[in-house]
Amino acid sequence: MNGLMAFLRLVAAGWTLARVDALIPRELNPVLPPNARLLGNLVRLFAGPKARQGRPGQRLAGALEGMGPVAIKLGQFLSTRADIFGKEFADDLSHLKDRLPPFPHAEAQAEVERALDRPIGALFSEFGPAVAAASLAQAHQARLLDGRRVAVKVLRPGIERRVAEEAASLTLAAKLVDAFVPPARRLEPRAFAAVVLRAMMLELDLRFEAAGGDELGEVAAKDGYMRCPPVIWEGVGKRVLTLGWADGVALSDPASLTLDGLDRPRLADNIVRGFLAQALGHGVFHADLHEGNLFVAAPAEVTAIDFGIVGRLGSVERRYLAEILWGFLNRDYPRIAQVHFDAGYVPAGQDVDAFAQALRAVGEPVFGRNASQVSMGRLLAQLFEITALFEMRLRPELVLLQKTMVTVEGVARRIYPDHDLWAAAKPVVQAWIARELSPVAKARDFTAEALRAIKALARLAETPPTPAVAVVETPSSRAGLGFALGAAVAGLAFLLAVWLT
Repeated sequence: MNGLMAFLRLVAAGWTLARVDALIPRELNPVLPPNARLLGNLVRLFAGPKARQGRPGQRLAGALEGMGPVAIKLGQFLSTRADIFGKEFADDLSHLKDRLPPFPHAEAQAEVERALDRPIGALFSEFGPAVAAASLAQAHQARLLDGRRVAVKVLRPGIERRVAEEAASLTLAAKLVDAFVPPARRLEPRAFAAVVLRAMMLELDLRFEAAGGDELGEVAAKDGYMRCPPVIWEGVGKRVLTLGWADGVALSDPASLTLDGLDRPRLADNIVRGFLAQALGHGVFHADLHEGNLFVAAPAEVTAIDFGIVGRLGSVERRYLAEILWGFLNRDYPRIAQVHFDAGYVPAGQDVDAFAQALRAVGEPVFGRNASQVSMGRLLAQLFEITALFEMRLRPELVLLQKTMVTVEGVARRIYPDHDLWAAAKPVVQAWIARELSPVAKARDFTAEALRAIKALARLAETPPTPAVAVVETPSSRAGLGFALGAAVAGLAFLLAVWLT
């Protein structure tokens, strides 16, 4: 029964898009191949009266808004890619970020009281109307009893059930794509859907978001590129989150880019560097950095909010990412290719030199050019062709990283069309390389390994023999263990000497 309902919801989504001519819009006819043009004409036979109203982005935004949080997330992503879909299309989708209709104020107050198990007046002296409403929750301006201004995030009533229904439909869609669209299988549609849905499920428990926001606040304070509001822990529950008020203007507001004294190039740099510093330097990053979640103030201050999706990278993935970025910055295509093979991103049976040649064909035409001189649509199409040629598959563990990198780059372009992504990334990547791959760093790593070896040997020496096997400790065995410990200490001393000299 659940499978049937998921299928019916998919059909309903397709029908909704077809009725407003947002599935294969008529405006695309001049650039479509004959088969796709014919299919579009057939789909438009089912179009309704709204199919002729407004631009493609306006029709799509209206359809997505009524289709639920997963569809709205898709619209948010598309709205950051003005360079691919056009500024007009992106602007038409931009209202999906944080300007949806709010649910009633009385319901929000009741949700807060249930989640915190206390009257609203026990924590807040004021609890104002909603100031922003998004797909999963809405935010209210409030004041604590001590006078501090705060933002209170409250989940929409019944949103858990709605997301669960859409999750079933998305999972079914992924299975259908995997079964009937062979070229898409290397994109791992099932794994991709699982990663996206896992992230959305975590967004439905605001205690997790509070913890993520607290951690990201500590990380951001170390690097200085962006800030995060403090978490007010006494105002945190499963369906309620209270944060310090974010100063500035939301980047989704066109007025944000006309503030007096705003340094747009530096602002774009800070957003890119803030994300890279988090991902590379700390292995944890804000994974939903669209304009609705960024507040700006002159000259180039950035405050991030909404920590429902937090991405993480292990030390190995961070190293691969840094080396790939560093390789592009230095136009060292053989090294970039080898890192891809070492990481397993390219199947071992492929030709590393041919892959390096393909990377050169991508990198050279865009190196040193600013964003306004590069067609991201054409570049992404070329990258997709290369991944197909070398049988590269989607890496589910990198989905959030890749999605955030694309979003951040799109946001930076909207702030400053001539933004140079490579110039912005260079100081962060260079600092990571110097810190983690220098001779001193390698000596530090060797020292840490030696210390771990000593501890392991010490534990081995302290472990009593098992009853099943009689172990006779002899002077020679004690001498052997002592020799091993001595060798480890000697190795550690040698490494320390190398480090200090």
